[in-house]
Amino acid sequence: MDMKTPKVEVFFDCSSPWTYLGFVRLGQLEDQLSFDFDWKPILVGGVFNAVNESVYQARANPHPIKQAYYMKDLADWSRFVGVKIGNPPVFPVRSVDAMRACCFAKSKGALKPFALALFESYWGDLNDISKTEEILACAKRAGLSETNVKDALSDDIYKAELKSNTQNLIDRGGFGSPTVFINGDDMYFGNDRMELIAAKLVRSDA
Repeated sequence: MDMKTPKVEVFFDCSSPWTYLGFVRLGQLEDQLSFDFDWKPILVGGVFNAVNESVYQARANPHPIKQAYYMKDLADWSRFVGVKIGNPPVFPVRSVDAMRACCFAKSKGALKPFALALFESYWGDLNDISKTEEILACAKRAGLSETNVKDALSDDIYKAELKSNTQNLIDRGGFGSPTVFINGDDMYFGNDRMELIAAKLVRSDA
C-alpha cells in the first residue's frame, strides 16, 4: 500500500441482515477500487451489551407501524442489492463460533468467500449458523479445511482476535455492524453509507 492509498477497516458480524447488504456492496466497492480493505470480524452482541442496549428493547417491543416499514425497507434493499434475505427461525443467532471461524478464514486469505457463505446460509437458506455442522458446511463451500475450521472454534488465538476486534470498535465509538473507518478515525455506520464511503475514497485527499 502506498502513502496515497487510504486505509479502510470494515467491522462486521454475519448475524445482521443490514451487514449482509453492506458486506456485498463494500466487497463490490473494494473490487472496483483495486485495493484491499481490512475486514475485521466482531461480535455485535458484545457491542450492543456495551454501548447500544436499546436494540434489545426495540426487538422486544417493536412498534407495528415502524416494524412494517422496516420489513418493506429490508425487502427493497434486498432486491436492489440482489441478495435473498428471509426470516431465519433462529433470530438473533449466537454468532460467536461463526465469527471466530471468520478470524481463522482471514488468516488463510479466505475471509470474504467464507463470510459470504455464512450470510447466504443464514439469511438466504435460513440455516442456524450457530451450529458447528453449518459452519463447517460453509467452510467447505469456501474451500477451507473443515478439520482446521473446527479446531479454530476453540483456539485461543481466534477467541482473542474476535474479542480484541469487538473491543477496538467499542473504544473507537462504534455501536453496531457494519462499521467502516477510513484512515483511522473517519467512521461510517450502516449499509446506506456506501455512496459517502465511495465518494471519500475516490477523492485525492481521502
